[in-house]
Amino acid sequence: MLKINEKIFENFFDSPYKGDKVNVLFCGMICRIILPFILIWSVVFSTVCASAANTSTDKVKENILDAIEKKYTGKSFEASFTQSVTLVAIDNTQKASGKASFSHPGKMRWEYLEPERHEIITNGSSLWIYRPELNQVMQSDTASFFKPGSGGDFLSDISLVRKNYIISIKAVTAEYVEIKLISKQETHNFSSIVIRISQKNSEIERVFSYNTYDDTTTLFEFSDIQFKEIDPAIFEFNPPERSDIIKMD
Repeated sequence: MLKINEKIFENFFDSPYKGDKVNVLFCGMICRIILPFILIWSVVFSTVCASAANTSTDKVKENILDAIEKKYTGKSFEASFTQSVTLVAIDNTQKASGKASFSHPGKMRWEYLEPERHEIITNGSSLWIYRPELNQVMQSDTASFFKPGSGGDFLSDISLVRKNYIISIKAVTAEYVEIKLISKQETHNFSSIVIRISQKNSEIERVFSYNTYDDTTTLFEFSDIQFKEIDPAIFEFNPPERSDIIKMD
């Protein structure tokens, strides 16, 4: 059975990389992750129920997208996250947690702290996956790993939501708004993504994805979100000496 860190982005990012050297490391890449998240500014209603009844779905959707772009375009932020990957057929859930950093455009750093330490880092053009326990580094160009509509592309560039996804409103309550994303391009790892946004503070509470066969789900939950300046150096990576470097071409 795959370890949690190998399932991490399996439903979020479409990755074709497989091989004997990768074995325990991402049998089918997902992250597909990160979440990077999209913190969405919720639509403000005098009362949620009354406004939902009187406002068209298209209008609600446009208000959400406008708010998201206004709040997050060009911004850097950090957050703590927990991740749960559920194999529906056998009712098995594996969990992981850590911290993530994002900077526009296309820069991400996912630091998995539990149950096994590893990092996924991209500066927008190059990607590194570092597993200190194995002294292993996987390298690739970002475009090959984060394909348009694969699920991770919007985490550090909010403008890609409109560009790469078909968007619909899934639910509106007094506590949250949920939007559903379906990739405009065919993907092999997931069928849809649902993002839940808090009505109270306009922060993303969770990102929930379904794989193509609906037999695996991945849930990211975010907390302690902080908008701040982030040192660009954290989105670069120099492999340690004597590390096993695997090129993902």
